[in-house]
Amino acid sequence: MAQTAGVKPMAIAGRVALERERCIGMTDAERAWRKQWLKDQILSPNEPVYVEEYWKQRTNPIRRLYRFPLDTLFKALTPMLGASRAADYRYIVGKLGLISFGILSVHYYFKYNGNDWTKKGGWRVLKSKPMVLPGQPGFPYASDRKEGADYASRGFKSAAI
Repeated sequence: MAQTAGVKPMAIAGRVALERERCIGMTDAERAWRKQWLKDQILSPNEPVYVEEYWKQRTNPIRRLYRFPLDTLFKALTPMLGASRAADYRYIVGKLGLISFGILSVHYYFKYNGNDWTKKGGWRVLKSKPMVLPGQPGFPYASDRKEGADYASRGFKSAAI
């Protein structure tokens, strides 16, 4: 959601927000207003206030469900780490968990869902022949495929049927 929720932002500092404008000259009313504005910028010691119901209403149940394990873990670690450090670690652990889950999912997919002669789906992974340059052992590279049928077998000849 946008910071202003679709309403155009309004500068509450007024004309005296810039130092150049203040140096031009300010009236007594502007000075009093600026003094009050600066005093209002100082937060009370108990700020920011965490309201449980507010955050419960802002996040959907599915998000609360998948955030629950790390939230409870880092809620217990917050007194030892501090609020800022615990929030940073929670963010890092969550992102690393998602990245590792993605990597493991891709690994599982390619390991168990490869495209071979037994099924129609899956991504076909083709290996290109190795690069062998003059002067290296094995030059000129001879293909290990002996027959014409070896080129599109998709693992049929090596199957244990």
